[in-house]
Amino acid sequence: MTDDITPTGPSRRGLLTGAAVATAAVAAGGLSLAPTRARAQSSLPADRRMLGGLEVSALGLGVQNQHRTFTTLVPDRNDMIALIRTAYDEGVTFFDCAEVYGPYLCEEILGEAVAPFRDEVQITTKFGFDLDPDTGAFVGVTSRPERIRAAVEGSLQRLGMDHVELLYQHRVDPEVPIEEVAGVVQDLMDEGKALHWGLSECGPQTLRRAHAALPLAAVQSEYSMLYRGREADILPITRELGMGFVPFAPLAYGFLTGAIDMATTFAPSDFRALTSRMDTDGEGGGPRAANMAVVDLAREWAGRKEAEPEQVALAWLMAQGDDVVPIPGTTNVTHLRDNIGAAAVTFTGDELAELTAALDAIEVQGERAPAAVQAWNGAEAPEA
Repeated sequence: MTDDITPTGPSRRGLLTGAAVATAAVAAGGLSLAPTRARAQSSLPADRRMLGGLEVSALGLGVQNQHRTFTTLVPDRNDMIALIRTAYDEGVTFFDCAEVYGPYLCEEILGEAVAPFRDEVQITTKFGFDLDPDTGAFVGVTSRPERIRAAVEGSLQRLGMDHVELLYQHRVDPEVPIEEVAGVVQDLMDEGKALHWGLSECGPQTLRRAHAALPLAAVQSEYSMLYRGREADILPITRELGMGFVPFAPLAYGFLTGAIDMATTFAPSDFRALTSRMDTDGEGGGPRAANMAVVDLAREWAGRKEAEPEQVALAWLMAQGDDVVPIPGTTNVTHLRDNIGAAAVTFTGDELAELTAALDAIEVQGERAPAAVQAWNGAEAPEA
C-alpha cells in the first residue's frame, strides 16, 4: 500500500524547535513532489548540530532502503523522492547514502530528490566495498586508492553533484593503511569533491590514526537503546578529538518501534533474520524474548511522555549529547513523521538518568550482525 500523496502546504516547518512544532509535523498531511522554498537560517538553532566542522540537522535520514527494503519490497521511486522532499520540508537537511545501497540506485534516487534544493542540504556517501562495475555484485572490502577514486567519481555522477559534504570510508580495509586512505581523500578534498570525511564502524586505533593524518568530521556506527557498544570505545575518542557521532540503525532495524514481537518472522533475505539477537527458541524464549525488555522500557516511557516508543528511543539518543545525530531510515511517510516527532520528547536530568539506569540493568542478548559483517565492525587498519 502506498502513502497518500497530497500537498504539504506553502511553508516549511523547522525540525526540533519545540513540542508544538514537532507535534504539528507529526500531524501534518502527505507528500509533495514540488520544489520547496528556502528555510530561514540562524547561527546554530536547536534543530542544528555540528559534526566536527559540518553543520547538519539534528536528525538525519538514511536512504539505504529507498530502492529495496529489508522485507524485499521495491518501493515506488516517485514515492521515495516525495518522502525525501517531505523530510526536507520538515527541516531534515542531512541525508545519508552509499554506493552499495541499491547498489547504486539509492544515490540516483537521492540525487534526483534533492536537486531542487541541493545547496541547502548536506549529503553523505561512502566508499569501501568492492563491487562489480557491471552488475553491482558484492566482491569484498577494499580501500585501494584506485577503487576509492572510482567509487567517488561514480557516486558523484549518480548523485548529479560535483561534491558531497561528507565522505565516509564504509568499512576499514585490513590490507590498506588508513594513512594511505587519508591521502586519497585529501586529494579528493583538494579537488573540491568532498568537504569533510569520516569513518564507519572503525576500530579505536584506526580512528586516532585517521584523525591524525586528516582531521575527521564524524564517525558512523550502530548505536541505539538496544546496542550501546560504542559508548565504551569510540564515543570517548570522538569527543576527545572534537568530531561528531552518527548512529545508524537508531531504532534497531524497527525493533524499538514495537512492531516486532515474538510471533514475527522474517524473509530469509531479511538482514534481521541473520542476526542472533532476533533469534527465538520456538518456546517463547531466546535472545529476542530477553531483548523485548528494551522495547517494554521504551513503551513504558512512551506512556509517561505521551509519545511513541520510537520517539522515546530517538530522543534518548539525541539526549546523549549535541554531537550525536541519528539517521533513522524509513520508506513510510507516517514513520518519517513519527521520527521527526521525537523532537517533542525531552527528559529532565533525573529522567534521563532513570531511563539510562533502567537500560543498564537489561542484559541484551545475541549479536547485532551476521558473523561475516561482524568481522568488519571495529576492524583496525594495518600499520603504514
